[in-house]
Amino acid sequence: MRVTPCQAALAGAIGLNLLLLYCTWRGPGGSPPSCRPPRGVPGVTVLLRDFEDFENDLTGTARSFASLPVPVLVVAETAPYPPVPLPAGVNLLLLRPAADRPPPLARPELHVRTRHVALVPDGTRPVPGLLERMRDALEEGAGDTRLVAAPVGSVPLRCLELRLEARAWTARYGPGAPGLCRAVEGTAVLLLRTRDLFALPFPLTRPVPTALFVQAAFRGWGLRVMPAAFPAARRPPVSPHGRWKTENLAETRRRRLMRDLGIKREVLADGRERWYGCSKETARCFGTVHARTPQYLLAGRWTPPCCLRALRETARHVTGALEAAGVRYWLEGGSLLGAVRLGDIIPWDYDVDLGIYREDVGKCRWLAAVAAAGEPVEDAEGFLWEKAAEGDFYRVHYSQSNRLHVDLWPFYPRGGVMTKDTWLGHPQDVEFPESFLRPRVPMPFAGFTAMAPNNARAFLELKFGPGAVENPEYPNPAVKRLGQD
Repeated sequence: MRVTPCQAALAGAIGLNLLLLYCTWRGPGGSPPSCRPPRGVPGVTVLLRDFEDFENDLTGTARSFASLPVPVLVVAETAPYPPVPLPAGVNLLLLRPAADRPPPLARPELHVRTRHVALVPDGTRPVPGLLERMRDALEEGAGDTRLVAAPVGSVPLRCLELRLEARAWTARYGPGAPGLCRAVEGTAVLLLRTRDLFALPFPLTRPVPTALFVQAAFRGWGLRVMPAAFPAARRPPVSPHGRWKTENLAETRRRRLMRDLGIKREVLADGRERWYGCSKETARCFGTVHARTPQYLLAGRWTPPCCLRALRETARHVTGALEAAGVRYWLEGGSLLGAVRLGDIIPWDYDVDLGIYREDVGKCRWLAAVAAAGEPVEDAEGFLWEKAAEGDFYRVHYSQSNRLHVDLWPFYPRGGVMTKDTWLGHPQDVEFPESFLRPRVPMPFAGFTAMAPNNARAFLELKFGPGAVENPEYPNPAVKRLGQD
C-alpha cells in the first residue's frame, strides 16, 4: 500500500500530539519522561534560608553540605548583598516576585526535585549519614509525625507542646512530653517531605522554625526529635552593630509572620507573653462595625486579645476618673452581662457600656471640657474623651490612634424611671426603674471592681429577656448566631 505525502504528514502530526500528551499527562506509576523534570527522586535537598546578608557563614555552610554530596539551595528574598561566593552546584532561589519572571514558588518541583528537604540554619556543619537517618525516622514514624528535628551544637533541644487557640488569636506553648512535641526550643535542622513543605501557605517565611511549627500545629502534625546533633561552625563573635541589626530584623520578621498567621498573642512555656496586635500607637485590629457584628465574628474568631486588653485598660481608667469626680455610673448592657457571667468583658464584645446620671456630667473635668468646647479632649494619660457623633452620649477612646472605646450613656430619672434622649434601636436599649440604682453595688469586672445595678439578673432580663445570663448569644443573631461557629 502506497503512503501519500498527505497521509505521512497526518501520521506525523498525530504521533507528535501523542508524544506531547504523554509528556504532559504521564500515566500513574510510569517513569518520568525526559521532556519533563523528574519529581520526587530519592534524596534530601538542603535549603539555607535563615541567614543574614551581613556577618554570615553562608559560603562555609553551603560548601560543607554540598560536599556530602546533596543538592543545596540558598533561598532569599533577593540576592545576598554584599555578594556571597557560592560553591559550584549550589543554586539560588529568589522569592521576591519580579515582573519578568514566573512566580518563584508556582512550580517548586523545578527547584527541589528530591522527596525530602532539610531546612538548615546558617553556621551548621554536616554529619555524614545524619540527614538520611532523619529521613528514615520520618518515614518509619507512626501516627501524625511529619517533621523531624536534630539539634545544632552541644545544647539539646527542648521539646514543647504548642496549642493554637485560633478563635482567641493565641499560640500557647508548654512543656512537651517525650514523643509528643509540636515545637522545639533551640537551634535545629528540620526535615520534612517536600510535598508537605510546599503545601503550606507560608513554606519559607522567616523565622522558618516558628512558621513551620505553627502551620504544622494547625494541621495536627507531630514532630520527632533526634538525639544526634549537627556541629556548629566556629565563628567570630558578632559585632555589637551586627547583633543590634539581627535582633531588630528578627523582631520585624516575627511580627510580620504572626500577622500573616493570625496570631496576636504568644504565651511562652515559662509564662511570659509576646503581643503582636494593636497598641496606643496603632489603629485597632478591626474596622467599623456594621449591624453590631464585627468582621472577626464572621471569620469565626472572637475579639483579639490585644483589643480586650485595651478595653479593660480603658474601662479601668474611665471608671476611676468617674469615681474620683463623684459621677454615679453603672455597668450597662453587654458589659453588665459579661460581669455577671464571667467577671470580665464578653470575649466577642468590641466596646464597654456604662450608664451615668446626666446631672453628674459636669462633675467630671473631661466630660465638662468636652461639653464646653464641643471638641475631643485628650487627658494626661492619652485617652481621648469626646461627644459621640451618633447622639447625646459620650465616648472615651483608648487613644487618638486606637479607637477602642467606652460609651457613656447619660440617663435621667422621670417619674421613677431612668430614661435618656438617644436611642439607637438596640433590643436591649430600654428604660428601667431607678430602683435598680438605689443602691448601686460593686461587682468584679475586667480585673477591677465596678459599680452595677442591684439585682443584676432582673435588670438583664428586663433588658435582654428571660435566660439572658444562661444563654449567651452574639450581638446580632440575625447576622450570625453563636452556634454557627
